[in-house]
Amino acid sequence: MPTNYWAYSEVDSLVLTSGHYFSNLWKDCLSDSTGVTDCKDFPSLLALQTYIHLCRSLVITSIILGFFGSILALVGMKCTKLGGSETINARVTFAAGMNYLLSGLCGMFAYSWYGHKVISEFMDPNYRAKKFELGSALFIGWGGSALLVVGGFVYSITAGKEACQSSAKTEEMSYHSAPSNLSEPNQKTYSPSLSPIPNRANQKSSKPPKGSHAVDAYV
Repeated sequence: MPTNYWAYSEVDSLVLTSGHYFSNLWKDCLSDSTGVTDCKDFPSLLALQTYIHLCRSLVITSIILGFFGSILALVGMKCTKLGGSETINARVTFAAGMNYLLSGLCGMFAYSWYGHKVISEFMDPNYRAKKFELGSALFIGWGGSALLVVGGFVYSITAGKEACQSSAKTEEMSYHSAPSNLSEPNQKTYSPSLSPIPNRANQKSSKPPKGSHAVDAYV
């Protein structure tokens, strides 16, 4: 976005001097062979053409989405452990991939529209104003947008597969562990068996009443 050469035009005015006209989304500049450069910002915001406003909004949106995508990508990394479980990290990484993908698409649309406008004016024989050619900023933007789109696809596909696999494993583990926690109504309860040997400590000693004879002694 801060690159000046979105569109440029070179005009030979004299034998020893030449003028270079270049512009971007914010200003028009003029530079000669002596090294003197004069830039002028667009005087009115409302007087600008529609494609300038749209390209500005798309490029700014692309930068914001890419910034949030970078933050989500750092949070969703496995080595950070900031997201929590592997499933949550995979979902955060998937969101980062979607941000990267949308950022690349917004940038690609903005640079393509600006480039189409420059090419259509250059190829139009009835266009009488100064004609410009494609500048270096457009090629840099196309390359960066392509990398964002490819990176967003890679993030989204890999993180989406990992999130689906981890969620499936979690459901399977919870399904297998659920019956062990339920109480079985048919489970038998075992009570300790009674010992055949009487506990003489708890038995009360029975003494024969007075006046009775111990017959067992004689037996």
